[in-house]
Amino acid sequence: MAKEKQEDQQKQTVAENEKAPKKETKKDDSNEKLDQTSKLKEEIASLKKQLADKDDKYLRAEAEIQNMTNRFNKERAQILKYDGQDLAKSILPVLDNLKRALAIEVVDDNGKQLKKGIQMVHDHLVKALNDHGITEIKADGETFDPTLHQAVQTVPVEEGQSPETVVNVLQAGYQLKDRVLRPAMVVVAQ
Repeated sequence: MAKEKQEDQQKQTVAENEKAPKKETKKDDSNEKLDQTSKLKEEIASLKKQLADKDDKYLRAEAEIQNMTNRFNKERAQILKYDGQDLAKSILPVLDNLKRALAIEVVDDNGKQLKKGIQMVHDHLVKALNDHGITEIKADGETFDPTLHQAVQTVPVEEGQSPETVVNVLQAGYQLKDRVLRPAMVVVAQ
């Protein structure tokens, strides 16, 4: 019987030993699962953050492209709107000289024919400029506007004149659409 008792105790010890590691294994398994779960949660959070960063960068890049496109279109429209500005500025002195030639009084037939030819050239040039949006700035008798007129002289107000009024135009001014190419040089009553 002592042998049987000893065998029973050994079996019991073996059984207890077998049970003990299993319990630790279950605890280890649950700890491993918790660790894996927390690692996966961290990884998911990290991936979500990376996705949000990429979305933000994408939206910013998209907005930048749209802004650049809008800016480019505005610049292109501006260039087209004021196309020919330099050419117009170069032609204005020619127009001034034609006006001076027309201001000369002639009495003989040859002079009248020449003046008629100059008038035709002047009219065609003015029409061509008007067709391209270049117009003469109205100045004589108008209220002085420093954005359109350049006052080169002032005179005292005379009867029938209002203060700050243009009384004489020394050189015509021109504008291309809404941009002043050259302000009118004027004499202003004060």
